Amino acid sequence: MYTFSSKLKTFSFVLMLVGVLGIGYGFLTTPKSIQDVETILKAEEAKEIKEGGLAAKVAHEAAKPDVKEEAEHAEHVFHQLQNKPWAALYVACIFFMLITMGVLAFYGIQQVAQAGWSPVLFRVMQGITAYLVPGSLIFFVILLLSGMHFNHLFAWMAEGITTKGSPNYDHMIAGKSGYLNFPFWIIRAAIFLGGWNLYRYLSRKNCLAQDEASDNTYYKKNFKMSAAFLVFFIVSESIMSWDWIMSLDPHWFSTLFGWYVFASFFVSGITTIQLVTLYLKSKGYLENVNSSHIHDLSKFMFGISVFWTYLWFSQFMLIWYANIPEEVTYFKMRIDHFTIPFWGAFVMNFIIPILLLINTDFKRIYWIIVMAGCIILFGHYVDFFNMITPATVGEQWFIGIPEIASVLFFLGLFIFVVFSALTKAPLLPKRNPFIEESKHFHY
Repeated sequence: MYTFSSKLKTFSFVLMLVGVLGIGYGFLTTPKSIQDVETILKAEEAKEIKEGGLAAKVAHEAAKPDVKEEAEHAEHVFHQLQNKPWAALYVACIFFMLITMGVLAFYGIQQVAQAGWSPVLFRVMQGITAYLVPGSLIFFVILLLSGMHFNHLFAWMAEGITTKGSPNYDHMIAGKSGYLNFPFWIIRAAIFLGGWNLYRYLSRKNCLAQDEASDNTYYKKNFKMSAAFLVFFIVSESIMSWDWIMSLDPHWFSTLFGWYVFASFFVSGITTIQLVTLYLKSKGYLENVNSSHIHDLSKFMFGISVFWTYLWFSQFMLIWYANIPEEVTYFKMRIDHFTIPFWGAFVMNFIIPILLLINTDFKRIYWIIVMAGCIILFGHYVDFFNMITPATVGEQWFIGIPEIASVLFFLGLFIFVVFSALTKAPLLPKRNPFIEESKHFHY
């Protein structure tokens, strides 16, 4: 049985405490009125003029908008700055929750494929998926608060945006209102989150029951349930990506987006399995996990990173080449104003995994795997940041205390929940039909 070390537990609590304080600071320091924003904008303008001299002053005077445009700009910036701590919280929350979903999907695939190599890792996967419960609850609360107008993350939720004659009316969003309306949207979220958690609970329950069974009844139940779950998952995952990420840019769409989001959190989930496995190995646990298991996980890290890159390039190249205004503005915004995170994600999620993991021997060297894994996870957090922040914060973005604190809080919660769950059952499934094959897996 695994024992959750007091040092790691204390570390997780410290991360959560620092995270809560930083998140609170982010909300407390946001502008409280449009007048606050006007003061900020005037200070920025004065700073630019001071640094740029007479030429900058002339340029500002020439480009100065009229009073109405200036007021509209101030209101727009006000909403963006108010969104900043919310967006930081949203990115970190959905990222860690979807890591868990990547692990759950990988676990379901192993069950349906009747894979002989992976059963010794099942309890690691089940421990990681324990985070799905608190992660889903927090995320659902954020969705509810968005629908109650505590933030402006989702533009299609704005007052009067689907009402003809309203100053906020948007005919494109109004045309999508049969699908993008809060009651239907939140019901879909409840069904998806509930379905994922139900499969996670029942599959773990059957797996534990199989340890004490005299036949393979519970294993067969899990096989059938996993097959049904994967069908539900592939449909719900696509719709989830439209609802929770793509609808942040309600004028933009991509038919490839569901697969793209899936590849991002799927490789993140596999990487997390690898890192948790290596940590447990370093503490003397998982004695039946050998270098061949580690090598296989590294191959998945490498392979899905290449798959993500294929989808990234396919989506970007087709939209950029077609140059349709309502589509290409999505990438134009990110390239012009999020240059470092946009291209940085590509480097961290493709170039570095290629360099570190393409060599067969490197896939078994622990320090190389850990370095590659940390870069992959950070790279895909940046990928989610790129998908969400431009639509919610726009040009007002910067990496500050709210962003760092949100990651620290959810990382602390993730560590606490996952490693607490690992203490609840033996780390080796006893009566899985393929457990002996998995123990002696070598190639």
